[in-house]
Amino acid sequence: MKVGVENRKEIGFLLVLALVAAIVLGRMYMGKPTVSARVPIPGVTATPAPKKPVAPRAAKKGRKLPLITSLDPTLRFDLLKSSEDQEYKGGKRNIFQAEAEVIPQPIAPAVKKQEPQVFTPPPPPPPPPIPFKFYGFSSRPGEPKRIFLANGDDVFIGAEGEIINRRYRIVRITNSSVEIEDILNNNKQTIPLTQG
Repeated sequence: MKVGVENRKEIGFLLVLALVAAIVLGRMYMGKPTVSARVPIPGVTATPAPKKPVAPRAAKKGRKLPLITSLDPTLRFDLLKSSEDQEYKGGKRNIFQAEAEVIPQPIAPAVKKQEPQVFTPPPPPPPPPIPFKFYGFSSRPGEPKRIFLANGDDVFIGAEGEIINRRYRIVRITNSSVEIEDILNNNKQTIPLTQG
């Protein structure tokens, strides 16, 4: 079997991986033995292990830590006996017995459901007013009446049926007023003749 340059890298990687696996397995099986807790057997007296005070490492800043007198994990019945004599002063209900709970009666009557309100959109805003002022009219024999309308500094001249300012149609002309229709909003408005 020939080993090329690219195979040498792969073989080296596999060897390193096998070495790491061997170290991990060795630590699992050759590690420190676990300490099992001593369980007292009724009727058998065990000789207690000699208790030596264990001094923990001193703190770096010179503080002295308290001595730990025992690390013995045996079960101490004398300490458990002292907790057995205490009386529970909680509620009177037994939590281990199923009892029917008493449901209090409601004080106020239940709220009746209201019918859902149907959303109605607000009405559309009114169309904008027509911005013209009626200044007067001119009439010549044999020609239709023409009116003069002002919008700010602009003056428009038109006859019945004509469209002025690309938006307003002159519907009817009388001696004292003119009726104009806004073509975009279908809004008709009567504008009286202004004096002065």
